[in-house]
Amino acid sequence: MMTTAKPPLDILLCSPRGFCAGVDRAIQIVQLALERFGAPVYVRHEIVHNRYVVEGLKAKGAVFVEELDEIPDTKQPVIFSAHGVAKAVPEAAQRRKLFHVDATCPLVTKVHREAETHFRKGNEIVLIGHAGHPEVIGTIGQLPAGAIHLIETEADARAFRPKSPERLAYITQTTLSVDDTAAIVAILMERFPMIAKPHKEDICYATTNRQQAVKQAATRADAMVVIGAPNSSNSRRLCEVAERVGCPVSLLVQRANDIDWQRVGSVRRVGITAGASAPEILVEEVIDAFAVRFDINVELVTAAKEAVVFKLPRVLGEAAE
Repeated sequence: MMTTAKPPLDILLCSPRGFCAGVDRAIQIVQLALERFGAPVYVRHEIVHNRYVVEGLKAKGAVFVEELDEIPDTKQPVIFSAHGVAKAVPEAAQRRKLFHVDATCPLVTKVHREAETHFRKGNEIVLIGHAGHPEVIGTIGQLPAGAIHLIETEADARAFRPKSPERLAYITQTTLSVDDTAAIVAILMERFPMIAKPHKEDICYATTNRQQAVKQAATRADAMVVIGAPNSSNSRRLCEVAERVGCPVSLLVQRANDIDWQRVGSVRRVGITAGASAPEILVEEVIDAFAVRFDINVELVTAAKEAVVFKLPRVLGEAAE
C-alpha cells in the first residue's frame, strides 16, 4: 500500500524566543517558595501570562488570586507577579503581616524608579502603554492619582495637553511594539522638544530581540505562528510585527491544538516564535504538530544572543535560614 508523501515545509525558528530572564526569575521564585515552605504558596495575579505555566504551578500547590483579600490570614508566602504591583499592594500586605515576596521583573522596577525620580523633580509624567495591562496598573500605582498620564496611540500623543510642557518626561511599558512606541515618542519629541526621556530604553531587551527575530523570519515566511497567551502583551506585539512586515498569516496560539490549519493552508515556509512567558516545551509541541503534516526542515533565525540572568530575592534565602 502506497503512502502519500508529506509536502515539504521549511520552519524558520526564531531565536531568541520564549522565556526572558524576568519570567524565568518569577517562575523560579514560586518554585523555590513551594520547595522551602510547602503548599500553599499564594500568588497575586498570574505569575506570568501563560496558562501552561500557571496550571503547572497550581498542580504543585500555588494558589492564584486577583486580590489580597482572597488570601486568608497565613504565614505562607504571598508572591507578587512579574508585571509589578501598585504601592498600595505591598502596603496592604504589610498591614496584614503577610510574608510577601516581590517577583516584579527588575526591568519593570527600573521604570517604577524612573517615575518616582521624575515625580520628585516636579516633572509631569507620560506613560506610553496599554490601559488595563497589569504592568501599566502597577506603574501608575507607584505615584499619587493623576501624576501619570497614559498615552496609548499616536492620536493620544497629538491630543495630549500637559500643564507644563517644559517640565515633561516619558516612560514606557516594557513589552510594547518597538516601532509603535518610536512613532509615539517621535510625536512627543516634536511637540515637546524638552521632554525628558529614559536614560536607557524602557522597552526591555527581550521584547526588542524577539521582535527583531520575528521581523527577520516573517519577511520570508508564508505564515507566522506565535506561541503565547491572548492576554500577553509581548506575544500580541509579535503577531503585529509579523503583520506589519507583510506576512500573509499571523497566528497567536497557546498550544499546538489551537493552530487553525485551514488558515495555515498549503504553506511552504512558516516562522515560529514564542512570547516571553511561553516555555520551550510548547515550541517543541508546535513543531511536532507541523511534523505530523509536513516533511519539515528547521532553520534557526537568530537576531541576538541573550545571557541575562536576574538574582533571586534575598528574602527567600533569609526566610529559609
